[in-house]
Order: sequence, then C-alpha cells, then structure tokens
Amino acid sequence: MSRRNQIIVLGLLFVVLGYRLYVAYRPPENSGTVSNPSGQFTPVDVDNPALRMDILQRFLNLEYKGVHRNIFSATLPPPPQPLRPPPVNAAHAAVPTGPPPLTVDAKYFGYVSDDRGNHRRAFFATSNNEDVFIAGEGDTLMGRFRVVKLTNTTADVEEVSSGRRATLILEEPVPNG
Repeated sequence: MSRRNQIIVLGLLFVVLGYRLYVAYRPPENSGTVSNPSGQFTPVDVDNPALRMDILQRFLNLEYKGVHRNIFSATLPPPPQPLRPPPVNAAHAAVPTGPPPLTVDAKYFGYVSDDRGNHRRAFFATSNNEDVFIAGEGDTLMGRFRVVKLTNTTADVEEVSSGRRATLILEEPVPNG
C-alpha cells in the first residue's frame, strides 16, 4: 500500500472516530422538554385526602417481639427456651404407618471393578437363582430398581417408581457338596 493510500485510510478512520465520539457524548435531544405540554397540573384522584390518624397510630404502637440483642456485640444471645409440646393422650395418638419396606427379589452375590477400582459392576441373581443380572451404578435392575451405590459388601438400590431405597448385602457363595 502506498503512502498516499495510508494517509487516506488514516483520515477516514479519524472521521469515523470523530463521528462515534460525537454520537456518544452529544446532549440528549429531549433535555428541555416538559412531560405535560399544556403546563396544567392534574392531581391524582383521591376520595379523601385527609391523613388517616388511626392507621398511623396503629403503626406507631407496634412493638418488636423478636430477639433483642446488641448487633455490635460478639457474644451470642442465650438460646431460646424450648417449647414443651402439649401432653398427648396415648389413646388418641395414632401411629402413622409409612410405606412397607422395599423388598428386592434379587441377591447381591459379587462384583468386578477395573484396575483403578473406579468402575464397578455388580452381579445380581433372582431369588430362585434362575436369572443373573449385571449392573453398574446408575443402571436399571430388573426394570424396577436403579443401582445407586456399590461397595465391597453392599449394594444400595432404589425403586424407580416410588424412590424407596433398600440395601442388599453381599451373600457369600454356598460351597457345593
């Protein structure tokens, strides 16, 4: 590029810079306008503009009922007194029954892990030992249960439909004979 073309490009860049600075720092166009062009003041329509002394007095009489402590002190306030529940008549107290415990129709009988021990896969058998399932953490077992956690001795499973959990303990193999 010749020296003459460089000067022309530089001049154009200065023109663009000047225009951008003018647009950025010019005064706003509507700085002297009035929001109501007729200049007439229209007050807000209020039924009774008098001061409501009854409401004001009610707010002035309010007292703070929370914990009173010095916010500039580093010492903690004393703990609140525990509330004693009212005595419950044993005849009227109904024991809430939760859902029945989760039963899993499978046995946890082994696991295998990779060299580092990060990825484990567990072996599960049905209660009658006909089918064997292999599942890792997060996999679905028998279409109903999700394997949550695998350890050396236990497998935590969760029922997919209800979220109830159960822990299966590793069963030692029975020697043949």
